Amino acid sequence: QVQLVESGGGLVQPGGSLRLSCAASGFTLDNYVLAWFRQAPGKEREGVSCMSNTDDNAGGAYYTGSVKGRFTISRDSAKNTVYLQMNSLKPEDTAVYYCAAGRATNNPTADLPYYCSGYVPFRTWGQGTQVTVSS
Repeated sequence: QVQLVESGGGLVQPGGSLRLSCAASGFTLDNYVLAWFRQAPGKEREGVSCMSNTDDNAGGAYYTGSVKGRFTISRDSAKNTVYLQMNSLKPEDTAVYYCAAGRATNNPTADLPYYCSGYVPFRTWGQGTQVTVSS
């Protein structure tokens, strides 16, 4: 069964950190473009970060502007898991966070902004994990 399961969400104070995990089963993450999206109450889903299947955690991922420099996406191939390290959290980061995996285009690295904007669809989604940033 193809499945993504997120974990690691919770309540954190402003300025704090969280690391979200997304474990895959039934398929190998190395073969897919990976992403984290989030959706806050009353807002549309937003692409937070997207990572090419050819990225070996060398810093070539795409980040939306509001999280650049604070969030880091990474993949552990041995554990078949993708992570989102979130530092310097702000109340506006409060949302349900979803991981996703999608087929690679012919040039996945160049297309990462389109993945994160929703123009290139993702075939597999996790169930989401709540992140609340509040004092």
